[in-house]
Amino acid sequence: MSTYLKAASLDGIPHGFSSSRGLDVAEIIPGAPLVRIKQVHSSAVFAVTHAGEALPDGDALVTDRAGLALGIVTADCAPVLFADPVAGVIGAAHAGWRGALGGVLENTVAAMVSLGADPAGIVAAIGPTIAQASYEVDQAFRHAFAEEDARFFASGRAGHCQFDLPAYAAHRLQSAGVGQVEDLREDTYTQPVRFFSYRRATHRAQPTNGRQISIIGLPA
Repeated sequence: MSTYLKAASLDGIPHGFSSSRGLDVAEIIPGAPLVRIKQVHSSAVFAVTHAGEALPDGDALVTDRAGLALGIVTADCAPVLFADPVAGVIGAAHAGWRGALGGVLENTVAAMVSLGADPAGIVAAIGPTIAQASYEVDQAFRHAFAEEDARFFASGRAGHCQFDLPAYAAHRLQSAGVGQVEDLREDTYTQPVRFFSYRRATHRAQPTNGRQISIIGLPA
């Protein structure tokens, strides 16, 4: 059996954020089919009504159907799991900087609302993600963001700065009206024994295909 992380804010909702050891859907919600999507660093979100349906490429899924599990994979980007326990609506989003900047988190909230969720009743948990101290970016990256986003960038070496992806994701969630946001504060880059990191693997000239999986489900 794998070891995985849970968010206190999602207590009572079947979910888990894997380590590099992986995670089987049966550990989260036995007997449920796992629905995934081909992720492309977009802002596209799709509602799932049944297992096996053909889905376009995108980066987030939502459902109000019991007995389904939603999964997304990451290796530095932010995995975000959502639930409105009262409405019985869940979501899972892959939020890299492009997706977060493009609105994937707000779009996930909107898709949940279309299924009956209340933004104030939504809980969102941010799983293992590259932390600001590990995320050096150049000035071209910085200029892709608005001036008002300056607080998510810290000074770095000449011509560079450090980007706080989890804090930026939390800000976008709060701006969308999400009632509670939890950040597990686990840095993928600095924990090679626990997590895959695309950036760390690139820096070390190692294979970059390792991924964590994050899963959330609605029990039947």
